[in-house]
Amino acid sequence: MTIAEAQSIVDSWIKENGVRYFNELTNMAILTEEVGEVARIMARQYGEQSFKKSDEGKQLSDELADVLFVLICIANQTGIDLTEALRKNLDKKTSRDSERHKQNEKLK
Repeated sequence: MTIAEAQSIVDSWIKENGVRYFNELTNMAILTEEVGEVARIMARQYGEQSFKKSDEGKQLSDELADVLFVLICIANQTGIDLTEALRKNLDKKTSRDSERHKQNEKLK
């Protein structure tokens, strides 16, 4: 699916199942929670922390999808076209960083 399709699907889901969007501040807090859940899995799966019983069944893919869902909610409720926003962001990064990373000795 495209980003635009994802935005439309999430909007439909919210209207059909979620009643309405949470306000922007609530969604920002939820996004922070979801990113924390991604960090928890990363610290255990790729970092040095060990898994706890409460971590069982948690999947990185599902937690990343939760982050994406809330991010799309925030974009929808603030009128942001994520396709265009990403396109502009990539253009900015390309013009700003086109040589920077190639010159970074740490990346070689």
